[in-house]
Amino acid sequence: MGGELPLPPQVDFERVGEVWRVDYEARFRDAQAWAAEHEIHPGAGDERRICLLLVDAQNTFCTPGFELFVAGRSGTGALDDSFRICTFLYRNLAVVTETVVTMDTHQAFQIFHAPFLVDDEGSHPDPFTLVTPSDVGAGRRWHVDPASAAAVGLRSGLADAHLATYLDALAAGGKYDLTVWPFHAMLGGIGHALVSALEEAVFFHSIARRSPARFELKGRNPLTEHYSVLGPEVIRGATGEPLGARNVTLVEHLLSFDAIIVAGQAKSHCVAWTVADLLTDEIPEARAISARLYLLDDCCSPVVVPGAVDYTDEAEAAFARFADAGAHIVRSTEPMASWPGPVGAELVT
Repeated sequence: MGGELPLPPQVDFERVGEVWRVDYEARFRDAQAWAAEHEIHPGAGDERRICLLLVDAQNTFCTPGFELFVAGRSGTGALDDSFRICTFLYRNLAVVTETVVTMDTHQAFQIFHAPFLVDDEGSHPDPFTLVTPSDVGAGRRWHVDPASAAAVGLRSGLADAHLATYLDALAAGGKYDLTVWPFHAMLGGIGHALVSALEEAVFFHSIARRSPARFELKGRNPLTEHYSVLGPEVIRGATGEPLGARNVTLVEHLLSFDAIIVAGQAKSHCVAWTVADLLTDEIPEARAISARLYLLDDCCSPVVVPGAVDYTDEAEAAFARFADAGAHIVRSTEPMASWPGPVGAELVT
């Protein structure tokens, strides 16, 4: 396996915070020439297979001014993370076998968007409202809007029962309370797209390594949240109907790698719950996956909205649990040869 590479000449990090059209034809030619110049071989021939699991690196979370920009406490969290992820992927182009890209995917009527809930006056909740089991039920604060229930195929007689069952399941499972999020990652919108600089980096990697990126869409069921790409927050509704299933196919695919490097947004939510699901998967082979997990601590940020929510402590606590379980917490600025476990040992030899 090769060492770190220089950055390709076309890379312009001044544009990481902008939205623009990737010139695929030009990048195709550039990547071919780059692979030839640096003797970068197709990923299919890698003896040590390494996956970059890129979680929800979309404009909606990563580009300033978009719907749910993950600012962290610094105020520029996801923007800085995108810069570091791009740098990491380009410099380690020859050793990252494949990118697996998750994409949060929503529409207007979902359980965590304002149209779904109303109070007795018919008003919808503000963004970042937290909804707990004590907030629903007869005479309580929130109810399911009947028109919204009909819009998503939920029978009006079951709508409030679904909400109550859902909130109880969140609490019983140790999940976050239901958050009313701003409209985000809207299917068909610019916010749903990958950050342009990261889209270009993923495309460039695919061509240079002859290794197609694998895209995984999540979050389309309107009746449940879906932070983890491996499964929904709640799997059954009020009558026992399924709200989603474990993404066993993806788990099995990730298990085919010798190392899985995780980056993206948000550290407190979709990154944290995806890693947690990987570490607790029921597939017997997954029980030893922790030693193969590398979490890029400087390439993900927690959700922080001043005056509303701050999940920094929850994010740090989650990463501490992952480390205790055997996952490696590393930084993108450290040479991979210095990392502990199978990646560093292989690159040093």
